[in-house]
Formats: sequence, C-alpha cells, structure tokens
Amino acid sequence: MTRTILVVEDTDLGRDVIEAALMTVPECAGTNGRHAEEALRCLAEDDVCALVTDLHLPHMDGFELIEAVRAQPRRSSLPILVISGDSDPAHPRACWAWRERLFLEPYSPAEVRSRLEQLIDAS
Repeated sequence: MTRTILVVEDTDLGRDVIEAALMTVPECAGTNGRHAEEALRCLAEDDVCALVTDLHLPHMDGFELIEAVRAQPRRSSLPILVISGDSDPAHPRACWAWRERLFLEPYSPAEVRSRLEQLIDAS
C-alpha cells in the first residue's frame, strides 16, 4: 500500500529538493501543491499520511495552513514537517507549540526524510 505525502512549496527548486528526499521513503509517493488552498483541497480529497510545508506561501502562510489542518478532527494528528528559509526566532517556538518539526534552510534532505519516516511510522 502506497502512502501519500503532501508537499506544499511555492518554488520549483524547493519542491524538487523535498520530493527527491522523499523518493527514498519506502512505500510512499509524493504529491504537491503550490499554495495552502490547493493543499487543503488535496487533504479533503486524498488519503494523505503526512504534510511537508514551507512557511512562506502565497495567499495563506504555512502557519495558517497548519492551523486549518489541525482544526479538522480527522487531520488533528497528521504528521507535519515545516521548512523555512526564514530565521525569525519566533518560528521554532510556534512550531514547537503545534508539535511540528521545523527545518531551516539550508537543511539536510536526508534528515527531513529520516524525521518524516519516524513520524509516519509512529502515526
């Protein structure tokens, strides 16, 4: 059974790096969205086992996306990883409060993959 990981990243390069790392996760396939609204549609329609999102997205930022996802009872415990090039010191605290793991750029794709595998296996 293939598990779907949703990657929400508005840049092609960022999305490609994340998807390349996820290609090695056993029995997983990636799907992607360029903005939060697209991600929410995908989460409503597809059986997604994890979400990887950037914080800086058009129209609705990554924090707003996480808040919308966590508000859905069936998605309240969905594993979420956050990736950001922003060095705002408030972001790690906000991610910690929401139980999300934050990876700041430059990040190790292997570390992202490893952490995602742990979260998927634990859920």
